[in-house]
Amino acid sequence: MSKALGIIGFIVFAVGLLLALIGGIVRPADGSIILTLVILGIIIGAVNIITREMLALLVATVALIVVGTAGFDPLNDLVGDLGTTINEIVYYLARLMAPAAVIAAVRTLVRVGFPTARWWTS
Repeated sequence: MSKALGIIGFIVFAVGLLLALIGGIVRPADGSIILTLVILGIIIGAVNIITREMLALLVATVALIVVGTAGFDPLNDLVGDLGTTINEIVYYLARLMAPAAVIAAVRTLVRVGFPTARWWTS
């Protein structure tokens, strides 16, 4: 991967993280934020994920989805809407990383199915 693509991928990832954090606090369940996060996730998956990072990405994404379904609502009893806010941030993070995980999963399946195909698995 070229240095320019690495920088672009890092910037897109950082913007996505910030958008998920700020969006979860300020605008929960906003369709335009979700669409933006999905587009950023596609860019992250296409540009930023290399072969040796795929397993870690897939495990981290599954962890985000599992944690997101567990919920932090009991924290609402301690501090206002803290649990709801954390839930929204985790949901947004999962929506950012899900497209990247799908791309990584497909690339991994292609790598397993076509072990000599170097054009897809770099």
